[in-house]
Amino acid sequence: MKYLLIIGDGMADDPVPALDDKTPLEVADKPVIDDLSRRGLLGSTVNCPKQFEPGSATAIMSIFGADPLKYYHGRGPLEAAAQGIQLADGDMACRCNMVALEDADTPYSQRRILSHSAGSIDGETSDKLVTELWQSPEFAALAREYDIEINPGSSFRHFAVMHHADIDGIRLIPPHDHLGEVIGPLAPSGCAAAEKLGRLQEAAFRFLDRHPLNEARRAAGKLPANGIWFWAEGTAAILPDFAAKYGHTGEVVSAVPLVRGIARLSGLPAPLVPGVTGEIDTNWDGKCQKTIEILSRCDFAALHIEAPDECTHNGDTPGKLQSIAWLDSRETAPIVEYLRSTGEDFRILILSDHKTLTSNRAHDGSPVPFLLYDSRERTCSGRSYTEKNGLAAGVFVPAGTALLDMLFEK
Repeated sequence: MKYLLIIGDGMADDPVPALDDKTPLEVADKPVIDDLSRRGLLGSTVNCPKQFEPGSATAIMSIFGADPLKYYHGRGPLEAAAQGIQLADGDMACRCNMVALEDADTPYSQRRILSHSAGSIDGETSDKLVTELWQSPEFAALAREYDIEINPGSSFRHFAVMHHADIDGIRLIPPHDHLGEVIGPLAPSGCAAAEKLGRLQEAAFRFLDRHPLNEARRAAGKLPANGIWFWAEGTAAILPDFAAKYGHTGEVVSAVPLVRGIARLSGLPAPLVPGVTGEIDTNWDGKCQKTIEILSRCDFAALHIEAPDECTHNGDTPGKLQSIAWLDSRETAPIVEYLRSTGEDFRILILSDHKTLTSNRAHDGSPVPFLLYDSRERTCSGRSYTEKNGLAAGVFVPAGTALLDMLFEK
């Protein structure tokens, strides 16, 4: 028996007026996924415990069977694990995004955040900017004083580690949930460590705003990467061992450090496929072939696609529809074809980790649909894979932590 988990990050949504009050899942062309849904078990689940802000950190942990109420100590350490960063006692890890702040004749605190990813900046430019920032005289002096170091992430996603940090009471805001808002009220707050991070963000703006690379981006009609944003803080994390918990071995395919970090902390290898970006321009075919290669030698593989989530954050509804369609045609279809060609029985779990709403470009923790297909075809829902059908099917799983038990027939 082979087992496959496919996560379409943020592909679930609420009805969109511009789509005739339908959701992207209702509109997108996804015949293979809909066929699996009709032939399998369809339901809905909640992956984000209500005690936390909705997001991929707690949602992906839930899907992999690690109850966030027991194991979640912040997103930063999960992402740091993907880069092999080990945290010592007193270390705080957090995300350090390259962001785009509006060009305006106003003080720093009155500017608005336009993009959480600096307009989906390419990795080479992003790495160069953040490296030069950490070497610039004013910023470097503050970084040494505050005992904070950077680990470039080859995209807009960089990681910072602050040593000897007391973060009790800290409040760091996810930038993707506050696009278009004035940054002053969103600044780090709650403790002395947060105040230091806030001063670093302001110093970064002074260096980055008129950097030649950003002037070139403006001239090319692109958003500048003229700010950094600290968020997703946390201390060292330990997760349950996947093989011991489920009795299966496998690997995880994802472009996103958070997902690869959760995998590695769970004892699952997470090879990085060349050319993956976490955006709609990712290496779709490479991720598909890697997943098939894993299934050829392991009994479990997980495939995570970030593009629907990023397209929604970027306000790109056509891109969200396209990414869902490509999840169907360029990932699910060839993998299913391969599995059927082997003659071996298989089970597939497909779901969105959380909703990402077109209405406000932010995450939402309400129920998302899941489908569970068994090649032995024991169950037939007769319904396509949509939010409405997931709820109407009557199979409600209160916590996503139970989903892999269902996949593995535990």
